[in-house]
Amino acid sequence: MITLTNLYPDNWIQEIELLSNFLLPLLVTAVAMPYFIQKLKDNNFVVKDYYKKELTMVPTSGGLLILIIALLSISLNSLFFKFTTQNYVILVIIVLFGLFGVLDDMINIGRLSKLVIMYYCTYPLIQYVPQPLVLHTDAWAISLGVLSLQFIVPTYVLVASNLVNMHSGYNGLASGLSVIVLSSLIIKSILVNDIENIVTVVALTGALIGFYIYDRYPSKIFWGNVGSLVIGATIGSIIVIQGFLISGFIMLIPHTINFLMYVYWKVKKYPVAKFGKCREDGTIEVPNPLTLKWVLPYYYNVTEKQATYAMFLLTSVFCAIGILIPGRL
Repeated sequence: MITLTNLYPDNWIQEIELLSNFLLPLLVTAVAMPYFIQKLKDNNFVVKDYYKKELTMVPTSGGLLILIIALLSISLNSLFFKFTTQNYVILVIIVLFGLFGVLDDMINIGRLSKLVIMYYCTYPLIQYVPQPLVLHTDAWAISLGVLSLQFIVPTYVLVASNLVNMHSGYNGLASGLSVIVLSSLIIKSILVNDIENIVTVVALTGALIGFYIYDRYPSKIFWGNVGSLVIGATIGSIIVIQGFLISGFIMLIPHTINFLMYVYWKVKKYPVAKFGKCREDGTIEVPNPLTLKWVLPYYYNVTEKQATYAMFLLTSVFCAIGILIPGRL
């Protein structure tokens, strides 16, 4: 079979490969989403949007389309490009998380069961991480040894997926933050000249950007648990497979702070509250400042859109720091 490998130099092939796997899912998602939204409405897959003055029902589980179109892109592009094994392993993990997300959207299986099952879903990735996992610059290196195999890899992917799932609530917040983080990790991969193992991640990022067009304020669709788990697993997988443990941690610091605030909330046993509400003037009212997205609207009169953009700015700062850290850290 004649492939692009026979026609172009290797560096050109990689660039065409990434571009194709980015643009195809982006365009297909952007074009297909209105049809998918209507189908979800017709079948009553809708949830309430709590930050609107009038009763607003929005279709959910849009993350399933992100996954399907990314899979389609990888499948079609495999006719022309040869992908590394790592890309398919990442794909397996993302699909497992996606299937679990579909189940989680259907029934509540419990937090502990969720954590245990998802932890073992990451095991296919372990044998394809550099062994032993090494953090290094041009001047020094630290080997993480066997810890990388049985603890760091599954935990990192699991934690990343749950951090993405928790740092949400506003129109376009979770998907927009994920676009920023994934784009930053892709840029860092390009800077360290290692892009052969991120084709799957690029495809998911392209589909995610196409989805964000419809998820941004005012949302026409939400991504549901399936979306947050798929994209969270994608973020965790690229961090681990590329060895960006320190820079990846820095990029996710706002997500981590949000989680620690949640832990403080639970320890202090404050009343449960999942959502705020919209005032008559369009600003949002929140019950407390105990989750990161609520800090600004708790102390100032801001709209949902303004609060979301503030979170984008905060994450962008930490992502820029993560990109600028030298070497594969």
